[in-house]
Amino acid sequence: MTNYNAPVEDMMFLFNKLRNNKNYNEIERYKEINSELVKDILEEAAKINQNIILPLAKSGDDNPAILENGVVRTSPGYKEAYTKFIEDGWISLSCDPKYGGQGMPKTVSAFFDEMLSSACLSFKLYSELTIGAYNCISHHASDEMKNKYLPKMVEGKWSGTMCLTEPICGTDLGMLKTKAVEQTDGTYKLSGQKIFITSGDHDLTENIIHLVIARASDSPAGTKGISLFLVPKFIVKEDGSIGSRNGVSTGSIENKMGIKGSATCVLNFDEAVGYMIGPKNKGLNSMFTMMNLERIVVGIQGLGISEIAYQNSLTYAKERKQGKANNTKSSNGGADNIIEHADIRKSLLNMKSIIEGERALCFWLSQQTEVSLHHDNEKIKQEASDYVSLLTPVVKSLFTDLGMEITSDAMQIHGGYGFTKDQGIEQLYRDNRITPIYEGTNSVQAADLVFRKLVNKNGDIIDKYLHMIKDECHSEENSIKPFVKDLNEQMEILLNFTIWIKDKIKNSKDDASAACNDYLKALGFVAIGYEWLKVLKVSFKEYDNNKDFYEDKIQTANFYFKRVLPRAENHFKTAKTGSDYIMGFKFN
Repeated sequence: MTNYNAPVEDMMFLFNKLRNNKNYNEIERYKEINSELVKDILEEAAKINQNIILPLAKSGDDNPAILENGVVRTSPGYKEAYTKFIEDGWISLSCDPKYGGQGMPKTVSAFFDEMLSSACLSFKLYSELTIGAYNCISHHASDEMKNKYLPKMVEGKWSGTMCLTEPICGTDLGMLKTKAVEQTDGTYKLSGQKIFITSGDHDLTENIIHLVIARASDSPAGTKGISLFLVPKFIVKEDGSIGSRNGVSTGSIENKMGIKGSATCVLNFDEAVGYMIGPKNKGLNSMFTMMNLERIVVGIQGLGISEIAYQNSLTYAKERKQGKANNTKSSNGGADNIIEHADIRKSLLNMKSIIEGERALCFWLSQQTEVSLHHDNEKIKQEASDYVSLLTPVVKSLFTDLGMEITSDAMQIHGGYGFTKDQGIEQLYRDNRITPIYEGTNSVQAADLVFRKLVNKNGDIIDKYLHMIKDECHSEENSIKPFVKDLNEQMEILLNFTIWIKDKIKNSKDDASAACNDYLKALGFVAIGYEWLKVLKVSFKEYDNNKDFYEDKIQTANFYFKRVLPRAENHFKTAKTGSDYIMGFKFN
């Protein structure tokens, strides 16, 4: 089984030293959330994740959720852990106090999301979809609906799902077949089948609140005719108590490569009673509130799994003896610990520099998200919202793709033991494999970035973001100058890449489409480099206050700038070769 120690020190470093966003610090509701409170929360979060949730990873993998006589039963230990989880109030962490939440900002809850992802992604998914459904309902439902459903969801007594995919459609939701027929009392009856529904059914909560997209009988074809409905597993009575079973049943549980402890269900809706959320035929707009926030969380899943993969690889490399290093430290002809070998050290530093940079970028994005939701100035809110929209596909795609790289390297460091189930490393690879796929595949994210997010109705968003970075890419400090120089070089390449891809969007869409993934990664590596530059400025300034910690930061950043950041240039080189040789290829 894997071991895990939550990186509370690094998280607190970010909260204390990089929480310098002027707009974020102007949000009134968060002014009393101080470092002492956050540290207490993170330390308690570390305890439950390390001691109670971590063992569930192996339990769920060895004994997946099952469908038995029409009832979905979760893996051994899940019910007991979930009871403790909701008793301690973890689901309510970032929810509105109006509905029983604690009102913590995403700058705090994102750290908890990372810990949960590291400890056991399968267990996390049961509460994660609840928070996603909560966000959608709180943004788009009527006050009556909010008051009826949200308190129990915030408490964790009821859970939530997101029901989009059908056998005929995944990304192309305009093809969906699920129908909604309006009744005389204003409710709807939904009929159809949804597949790949995460946490679609289980025995952890009293009720499950499904958010379902469907087409009303008088709505047009395509995406313009999609509405959003709330469909409870059990009908909720006027007094808030549980009533009769609704027309929702589980057809089967998917037999998956990973996240086996999470019940991924086929759900059948047979004239199930549903209640429309938001305007008719505007369901996708409402659902995307949930999906966009969820995509950031999926990126955090990749970060969390990368962290535990790195921790276990580092421990193993310090203990495993194989071969003699170039500068051997062994005596009597014995072998050295593999951490003494250059290639192993390079792999470990690659993991570490990416993970810590991702965490810093995620923290910045969390601040921007809060500004976009809660700042008093509408112009500032909109600017932050544009930055969140721009970076969401980057965080979702890059973090999960790099999670595949890091978990693969972790297996390689463990050698043959990494390929066996004993160490738990191969499970990390399998569990992470879904993250580049669900909530919109990474190729879809890249296309969304290039064709929709670089420029929108509010202006040239990528230009604003790149100039924001460029404005900060200067320093009179000699210690910082080499890093600034490296980042400026990659910035120039990214600016040229941006000009190139904007031209291709207009004049050669195939060239642009073939370059989307390359552009996303180039932007992502530069964005992480920008966050590392902020970390470096603090590290050199505060160096004497904590020499070991800041020296570690400086050396880790040094590796990132020398070995990881240059990947951005390679992505531009391959992208600008175009697409003729791709689209013209004849497959036999």
